[in-house]
Amino acid sequence: MRGRPRHEAGIPRTVRHDWWGVVLEAPDPHALARFYSELLGWEIAKEDADSAAVAPPEGVAYLAFQRSDGYVPPAWPAQEGAQRMTMHLDFEVTDPAAALAHARELGAREAGHQPQDNVTVMLDPAGHPFCLYLEGDGN
Repeated sequence: MRGRPRHEAGIPRTVRHDWWGVVLEAPDPHALARFYSELLGWEIAKEDADSAAVAPPEGVAYLAFQRSDGYVPPAWPAQEGAQRMTMHLDFEVTDPAAALAHARELGAREAGHQPQDNVTVMLDPAGHPFCLYLEGDGN
């Protein structure tokens, strides 16, 4: 993309200026950051009054959360007249049973609709769908 710097390999991520991420709206961005931090083992990289972000130990990607007053969770599957899901997160796992148990322990729940045998659709505490799939199966 024009306007973004290119960095040589080995440049510390803390001094890079090519970060990219996904931002989800939430009624409580700090709680959702804690959920994903625990789920993924990522650090909480940023917090302010109305937002928070988590980042993996390597790379320049992040997952952020911003406060949204009047937040309405997306419906999964889509329902006429309801807030539609416009995106979801995918996470490859090597032990689906352990990943599901961990996600439940942290407050996620399985979605009622499961369209694929090799993928489990979960809903995070704010209702955003995310998928857990066995390594090599793709989504």
